[in-house]
Amino acid sequence: MATIRQEDFIQSVADALQYISYYHPVDYITSLGRAYEREESAAAKDAMAQILINSRMCAEGHRPICQDTGIVTVFLKIGMDVRWDATMTVQGMADAGVRRAYLNPDNTLRASILADPAGARRNTKDNTPAVVSVEMVRGGEVDVIVAAKGGGSEAKAKFTMLNPSDSVVEWVLKTVPTMGAGWCPPGMLGIGIGGTAEKAMLLAKESLMDPIDMRELLDRGPRNNLEEMRIEIYEKVNRLGIGAQGLGGLTTVLDVKIRDYPTHAANLPLAMIPNCAATRHAHFVLDGTGAVALAPPSLSDWPSLTYDVSLARRVNLDTVTREDVATWKPGEVVLLRGKLLTGRDAAHKRMTEMLTRGEKLPVDFTNRFIYYVGPVDPVREEVMGPAGPTTATRMDKFTRQMLEQTGLLGMVGKAERGPAAVEAIRDNHAVYLMAVGGAAYLVSKAIRAARVVAFEDLGMEAIYEFTVEDMPVTVAVDAQGTSVHETGPREWKARIQAEFAGVPILA
Repeated sequence: MATIRQEDFIQSVADALQYISYYHPVDYITSLGRAYEREESAAAKDAMAQILINSRMCAEGHRPICQDTGIVTVFLKIGMDVRWDATMTVQGMADAGVRRAYLNPDNTLRASILADPAGARRNTKDNTPAVVSVEMVRGGEVDVIVAAKGGGSEAKAKFTMLNPSDSVVEWVLKTVPTMGAGWCPPGMLGIGIGGTAEKAMLLAKESLMDPIDMRELLDRGPRNNLEEMRIEIYEKVNRLGIGAQGLGGLTTVLDVKIRDYPTHAANLPLAMIPNCAATRHAHFVLDGTGAVALAPPSLSDWPSLTYDVSLARRVNLDTVTREDVATWKPGEVVLLRGKLLTGRDAAHKRMTEMLTRGEKLPVDFTNRFIYYVGPVDPVREEVMGPAGPTTATRMDKFTRQMLEQTGLLGMVGKAERGPAAVEAIRDNHAVYLMAVGGAAYLVSKAIRAARVVAFEDLGMEAIYEFTVEDMPVTVAVDAQGTSVHETGPREWKARIQAEFAGVPILA
């Protein structure tokens, strides 16, 4: 029978959250490395290279893999024989661990949690509260899984209540293309089947905590109907050709996880939650002997890659013109240098409200580029902490007004743009550039200076001016309105279907 001390629980949670902020699970790196080696799409291969290089840099530098350091979920299996030496509740201890981790001055993590979500949306400043799931089990230990889930991938969670005779596989294949690339593939799909609506969602989230083992499953073959379904969904989703970052390619998912639970005869609850390229979770057990410190992985588990920029177009943001932008080709890699403005949801909402009222904006956007980002605060000698892109479609509703009323020339963000935004870009002869989600630390190394120029009260959503040098981006929507997130997957889906018709795509 273990006695779990309050401080041991808090410190173990805090240490685990720091650990997962900069160490990818080794199974993810191994699987992504294999996918990189066999990828034939140049754009997808480039994106995977950035993710892998970023991951190794984070492991070496102990800085976050992604600027979105996530909403924390803590899964607890508490032995019924456990005794607690604690004055706080389990929720309180979990929150104390989150607070300690996210305010760590040596590796500050971004506070993204907002209270009053349908109202004032006030930042809690320390990323609390966590979402805590408790299961009472036999035994005298506390089994703990901590995860930090990015908002971009969490936003793509799906739920449906199928008829009992409907096909799970068909629903998944119909739904995945609607998710776009905002969940930062290649990642995993977690699927929950059965129970009630809330149970199915919990099953899907829990399944994402399992190790990536699709290659082993393919090698030995399925042993039950759920494993058969895992393989079928894995192969068929990859044949959609969506590819890394939605650019088109051979690998969209590295694994598919499924958990099920008995359900009512009239129901077939079905949940699907993707895990992104910033896969972050850790597992440990408290047995009463003290706090748990996770052993660091070996850097030899990471592939040694360098990012080749020799063929990329170099662009000076301080002198670029609309005529220059008109020559950029879809899918082309561009290296940015010069002054780059930032702004995301809250800043765009405030700016468009000002424009509607006829007020002057505090920043001149004429012939400027804006980067959709909410960076991590810098530590030590850093100019800026990890500063990867946020999902661009959230800014779609502001795009036409910004382009037409401010003289904005281009935007940088993550994943695809919707039809209305693409039309606005085309109509205004502007451009949209895509930065790789899951390469936040790599991007931050291109930032040479940073200052807040407007809306300082918005915190990480304030408008900054970055001075960048050789910041890698891809032309995702050109001035003629061609979107690589439409052309790339369409091309690769056709190629895969032609080349692999009836042949399983191996891990």
